[in-house]
Amino acid sequence: MVEIGYRVDAAWRRRGYAKRSVEILLAAAQSHPDVQTIRASVSPDNSPSIALVTAFGFTPVGEQWDEEDGLETIHELPT
Repeated sequence: MVEIGYRVDAAWRRRGYAKRSVEILLAAAQSHPDVQTIRASVSPDNSPSIALVTAFGFTPVGEQWDEEDGLETIHELPT
């Protein structure tokens, strides 16, 4: 399992950078035969990011508490 992460500066959002980042990260993760699951942890209040990972086929599988970011929903995608 690998976890992907991305962050786009507010001034550059809504321009496709997050989508392209996820595309590149997924391609890199899927190129490794050892990787069976790809994870993305998203704040439940971050609707754009939830929509993005959902569009790529991720499904919510649980929650976790992150010391820096607080409550996160765990989304996973099998390879």
